[in-house]
Amino acid sequence: MVVVSDLASRPFTVTDLEEMPDDGRRYELIDGELLVSPAPGWAHQEAANTLYMILRAACPRDLRVLAAPFAVRMNRFNELQPDVLVARFADLTEQNLPQAPLLAVEVISPSSGLHDSSLKRAVYERMGVPAYWIVDPTRGRPRLTALELEGVCYREVAAVTGSEGWNATRPFPVQVVPADLIAGLQP
Repeated sequence: MVVVSDLASRPFTVTDLEEMPDDGRRYELIDGELLVSPAPGWAHQEAANTLYMILRAACPRDLRVLAAPFAVRMNRFNELQPDVLVARFADLTEQNLPQAPLLAVEVISPSSGLHDSSLKRAVYERMGVPAYWIVDPTRGRPRLTALELEGVCYREVAAVTGSEGWNATRPFPVQVVPADLIAGLQP
C-alpha cells in the first residue's frame, strides 16, 4: 500500500498508482502529481457510454475504441484515463496504451471541468494526441467541443450544442449530436 507521507518528498509514479486502492475513484498522474476523481455521476456515464457506442459502430478494423478505465501511460510519471479513447490496434498492450491515442475524450463532471478543459488539454496537446474532444453533458445544453492538433497546438474545429450535429473526420468519419449522448436520461 502507498503511504502518502512517504511520497511527500518525491513525485508519484505509475508504480505508486498500481498500489492505489480499488475504491471507485479514478487515479491519474500528470508530471508526478496525483489527480483523484470521485466516481462519475449518471449524466457523465450516459454521455461517455453512448459516445463509446457511436464511435465503436463507426470504427475501422485497424482501430479500437476503449472506455475508461484504461490507461494511457506515456512514462513513469504520466498516466491518464480518458473517458473514451481511440487507438491503433497495433499500439495497444493488454495493460495500457504506451503512446498517444488518436482521440482522447473527456466528459466533464462537476468536479472535473477545470482539469478537463485546461490541465488535461495541455497534457494531451504536449503528448501529441491528434484529436481531443470535451463533452459537457449538462441537461438542456449538452455540448461537444472538438480540438485538433495543428502543429504543436490545438485548434478548435467544432463546438456544437443540443441537437446540432457535427461530422468528425478524425480519427475516422462519424457524426456526433450532443443531445443524443444524454437521451437516455429521459424516460
